[in-house]
Amino acid sequence: MPYASLRACLHDLEKHGQLLRIKTECDPNLEMAEIHRRVYDAKGPAILFEKVKGSPFQAASNIYGTEERTAFIFRDTLDKVRRMMELKADPMQALKNPLKYLGAPFTAIKALPKKSGSAPVQYGKTTIDQLPQIKSWPMDGGAFITLPQVLTLPPNDKNIMHTNVGMYRIQLSGNEYLTNREIGLHYQLHRGIGIHHTQYNQGEEPFRCAIFVGGPPSHSFAAIMPMPEGLSELTFAGLLGGRRFRYKWADGHVISADADFVITGTIRKNEKKPEGPFGDHLGYYSLTHDFPVMEVENVYHRKDAIWQFTVVGRPPQEDSSFGWLIHQIVEPLTAGEFPGIREVHAVDAAGVHPLLLAIGSERYMPFREPKPEEILTQANHLLGKGQTSLAKFLIIANGDDDTNLDSHDVPHFFKHVLERIDLSRDLHFQTKTTIDTLDYSGSGWNEGSKVVIACCGAKRRELRAELPADFELPTGFSKPVFVQTGILAVQAPKFEAETGAADCHHFTKEMEHFANYFEQHIPLILLVDDSGFTAATLNNFLWVGFTRANPSHDIHGIQAFVENKHWGCRGGLVFDARIKPHHAPVLVPDDAVRERVDEIMKDLKW
Repeated sequence: MPYASLRACLHDLEKHGQLLRIKTECDPNLEMAEIHRRVYDAKGPAILFEKVKGSPFQAASNIYGTEERTAFIFRDTLDKVRRMMELKADPMQALKNPLKYLGAPFTAIKALPKKSGSAPVQYGKTTIDQLPQIKSWPMDGGAFITLPQVLTLPPNDKNIMHTNVGMYRIQLSGNEYLTNREIGLHYQLHRGIGIHHTQYNQGEEPFRCAIFVGGPPSHSFAAIMPMPEGLSELTFAGLLGGRRFRYKWADGHVISADADFVITGTIRKNEKKPEGPFGDHLGYYSLTHDFPVMEVENVYHRKDAIWQFTVVGRPPQEDSSFGWLIHQIVEPLTAGEFPGIREVHAVDAAGVHPLLLAIGSERYMPFREPKPEEILTQANHLLGKGQTSLAKFLIIANGDDDTNLDSHDVPHFFKHVLERIDLSRDLHFQTKTTIDTLDYSGSGWNEGSKVVIACCGAKRRELRAELPADFELPTGFSKPVFVQTGILAVQAPKFEAETGAADCHHFTKEMEHFANYFEQHIPLILLVDDSGFTAATLNNFLWVGFTRANPSHDIHGIQAFVENKHWGCRGGLVFDARIKPHHAPVLVPDDAVRERVDEIMKDLKW
């Protein structure tokens, strides 16, 4: 159903038994985030915090906490949006199945943003320090907005269709920010708002910015949606919400009429201040770095406004439902965006960007022994475009080798790849390149490497989950535990800057005695800090294995070699997935806060 406000959505969820009201006053400093995490982990309902310490406003979270609830919220529009995407991918579908696509071409026209004469969000004004000061993790640098919609326009442009709306975290307090006068915006220059920033730097016009919080649920999602060409975020918000995005001009700013809060101001074009740390979606802190600053002009709010927030951390978290919904919507576009690619899966449990699984197709040279050829071209396309360019590990397989291959069935996908990969041929590195800014496994901030692991052809080996009878580990290595057949986790000495690389060299040399066995039965070995933890769950393996490794530095091999600048090995692949001294700290909740939340939670029922 179309929601005119966030509160309307919460009322609908409550009517269907999907809302938890917490009447006890809760502290936004760590306490509310801890409650959120527990309810989310239990697959619980959306949460309405009726009393927020230090703020006159209520707050809500976990609205998108399950895929089922996310689908329920958009139950009246999701199929329509998907049909529109299907037509964009293949316009001939309208002729092949006219009844199914009847009216779809006009869907976007009916969803165009609508200028409003009045705005509920201008009911009242407040100050930054009166907003719920949500701090999620103990080392966070201050309070943050975690579900903002940040709107900017290019210089000298008043066309509403040219706006950029993105989701960039906002620091409200702490560090060097002047209370109520300055806030920090975490964005890079290659993003939409960053392009605008560069354009404003070339002239005298002030760089105006408006930040929206709350409003109809489709508005938050539109801010993170990778938009197909020619479709604006505001139009998409109308499409998915079933209600046109209402906007108004106020003091030179475009404001969302239906938001719960709007912060307007001017971004200083040539000044940055320290922003962070912030407990981020990889499960570690993103550290303090210099980012743009916005001078605050006004903070508007609607009557009975609700502060919408989420809590990020080691995945899965509430924002995982965003990834799921994006996949539901853009899946029809995959073949057009990436010719030859049948499936793409950015693995949420590995932090999304570190690990990308893909299924491609081979059409070259059908009359000779199959090997990765066209899928390498497809892999390079993935690494050269949009969000998939952030992938650090890209594992791609030829879909024709197994018609049942599913990139979302991760254990089977790894089994398929490890049965077929030629370790001497099928690893392709990109060194000294850029990686996700939030990934600290690299050689510097936003610096690291990538690897494409490609497989094509028949099975080469029979995977096992048993070690040779005479197997022994080198001194300092212990507790070998299988993650699944073909994947072994080994507990290694703590990584020290002076000895870490030597540990790996020592391990691979000692394992040469078993090279043939590893090549034939256990092609992937992980050196980790805690092998029991790593192997305990699939998600633990994915998180440890792919967030703590920089391919060029941390991939080693038994009987490794370099031939004409190509690296390979002949006796088993070794990932050094230990925590390194330069890595960011792991997110750990505060024990005292956990105890306080125990008291609050014991009387809650849902």
